[in-house]
This record gives sequence, structure tokens and C-alpha cells, in this order.
Amino acid sequence: MSRENLENLREQVGRESQALQAAVDTVDSAAAVVLGINRTDLRCLEILMAGDSTPSELTAALGLTSGSVTTMLDRLAKLDYVVRGPEPGDRRKVLVRITQEAAAKAWRIYGPIAEEGTTDVARYTADELRTILDFLRRSRELQERHHDRITALPKDFRR
Repeated sequence: MSRENLENLREQVGRESQALQAAVDTVDSAAAVVLGINRTDLRCLEILMAGDSTPSELTAALGLTSGSVTTMLDRLAKLDYVVRGPEPGDRRKVLVRITQEAAAKAWRIYGPIAEEGTTDVARYTADELRTILDFLRRSRELQERHHDRITALPKDFRR
């Protein structure tokens, strides 16, 4: 492959990566509107879809204060999207879980995407999937590193 063609492919990958990020953002914005919540609330539900969590774990995962998480959980509980209860192993701790109704709503929104995505992924060979996985992992790590860099910028950066 010529150097020019390789550079063109790299540029296309960059453009498609940006387009993918924008498309995911658009879908998540639409999902939040349909659910009647904000994007942070949606991210909380996404975390809870993976399993129960404590408020302090949500605080760390979402980068919020404990007071903000309490307010968010109150809001989501009022919508019957989450419930709080004692942790079975340590009744002093609180566990937050997504309700079955909220999980069903999330599945109605995201399930078709997951199912279609599964079909799309099935067309790749194991070697191709390893390459895609490497790219996705490195892309996520790149974003995480730069999140840390950006959050370390001074608060008056825009001046």
C-alpha cells in the first residue's frame, strides 16, 4: 500500500472515530430525553445496568460530590428508576440498584442497538476482532489520559 493511501486510511479512521463519538452522543441525548432525565442520570443508570453499586462508588465513577449523588438518586428514585436498600453483607452500607422497569425501558432503547451490533461483530474474524479490540482499548485509554490532563488545567483556562 502506498504511503498516500495509508495516510488517507488513517485520516478516514480519525474522521469515523469522531463521527462515532458524535453519533453515540446523539443517541444518548435522545435516550435521556425519552427517559426524562439528564445525561449524568443516564450514565448512572448505565453503571447500574452492570450491577448494584454503593453511593460512594457512584460518586467516584461519575466524578460528583456525595451531595450531588444523593440528589441524583433522590431524583431517580422519584421516577422509580432506582431503589436503595441495605447491603446484605454489611447492613450499614446502602446498595443502589436499577429497577426492573427502568432496566426494561433502557433495554427498549439500547437493546436493538446491542442486537444489531452483535450481528455486525459476527462478520469479523478472530484476528480482525483482536485488532478492533486493540484499537478500541487504546482509544479509550487515550481519552482517559486526556480527561485527566484536561481536568488538571487551571479553572481560569479560558482567560
